[in-house]
Amino acid sequence: MSNTPTITLSDGNSIPQVGLGVWRTPDNIAAPTVRTALAAGYRHIDTAAIYENEEGVGEGIRTSGVDRKDIYLTTKLWNDNQGFDSTLKAFDESLKRLGTDYVDLYLIHWPAPKRHLYVDTWKAFVRLKTEGRARSIGVSNFYPEHIEMIVAETGEAPVINQIELHPDFQQKAARAFQEKQRIVTESWSPLGQGMLLDNPVIGRIARKHGRTPAQTIIRWHIDNGLVVIPKSVTPSRIAENFKVFDFKLDAEDLAAIDTLDSQDHRIGPDPMTADF
Repeated sequence: MSNTPTITLSDGNSIPQVGLGVWRTPDNIAAPTVRTALAAGYRHIDTAAIYENEEGVGEGIRTSGVDRKDIYLTTKLWNDNQGFDSTLKAFDESLKRLGTDYVDLYLIHWPAPKRHLYVDTWKAFVRLKTEGRARSIGVSNFYPEHIEMIVAETGEAPVINQIELHPDFQQKAARAFQEKQRIVTESWSPLGQGMLLDNPVIGRIARKHGRTPAQTIIRWHIDNGLVVIPKSVTPSRIAENFKVFDFKLDAEDLAAIDTLDSQDHRIGPDPMTADF
């Protein structure tokens, strides 16, 4: 049984607050990794076309012994497939690789503003939602102006924006905007790609609670109302990262972590200038 808390999205669907990310996990590793995560209690798997592991993720789900309806599956559209018709084609290809007839959440991976296609892409997403093949639709790495544009053109707001977010880079302005718009914030690279695990502030709080630094950071995301998708391929760490529902950080802990935030600590590319 899974004891993952869920967050209700603006379309009425619910998303498990903790999931498994599979970035840079090849197909042959993705399948057993997904099986391991599902056996540990995870019910949320986050992949993307550009990860080139949708087949492995699909195999892991099919061979896990867990019903597909009990698994929350996210995938994402890559930039070179943006545009209305090409989005629909790419979505069909993702479903084929995943071996499923729907996804729970489909995301535009990056706005790629220089391509000028994210509005037409979003219109295709709205169609996929209407057809029921994407139960919920959202975006990733979008700035407020990108979100405002797609809403103005379609009247349909994304239910979620998946952005780089960790204690070193807390994205408070984006989170405030999204909360006002009833858009859930989801954190990628939630552990700062491992660079935060040796942080003395995190270490002190972890020792206080008898937890690992990774568990402490994941709990920070949960306590801030974020969806979090830590990545690991190590079975013991996959299980460890999920054992975060029986403690909470207190106000003192949260205030200490708040001091780590810096606009200079972005790890990934800036979505406004990223061109790939």
